[in-house]
Amino acid sequence: MRLVTMSGALILRQLHLEERLLHHTEDNWCVINDGTMPPTIVMGVSGRVSELVEIEPILQDSVAIFRRFSAGGTVIVDQGTVFVTFICNRSAVEALQPFLRDIMSWSGQLYGKVFDRFGEFHLRDC
Repeated sequence: MRLVTMSGALILRQLHLEERLLHHTEDNWCVINDGTMPPTIVMGVSGRVSELVEIEPILQDSVAIFRRFSAGGTVIVDQGTVFVTFICNRSAVEALQPFLRDIMSWSGQLYGKVFDRFGEFHLRDC
C-alpha cells in the first residue's frame, strides 16, 4: 500500500487527488490529511443541498460546499478533522472480502479509543 500524508491541505485538493488515484492507478493507497482550512461542507455525490444544508447561514458565512466523487454523508470539515482514506483496487478488495468484518471491528476499536473522550463512538459501514 502506498501512503500519502498531508497536513492542512485544502479539502478540494485532497478530493481531486483521491479521485485521480482511484481512476488512474491500480495501486492501493492510504491518504492521510491532518486538518483543512477554511471550514468547508463536503457532500456525497447524490446529496441535495436544499435537503441537507441550511442555505441562509452558509451564504452569510461564505462557507464553501464541495461534492465528493463518492457516496457518503454531508459533513463539515475544518482544522480539527483528520482524514484517512483507503483506495484499494478490485483484487485487493476481493482478497480482503472474507476479512472485512474483522477489519471493521479492529478499526472500530482503534477509533473508539481515539474518540472515547467525546462520547460513545460507533463505526458503521455505509
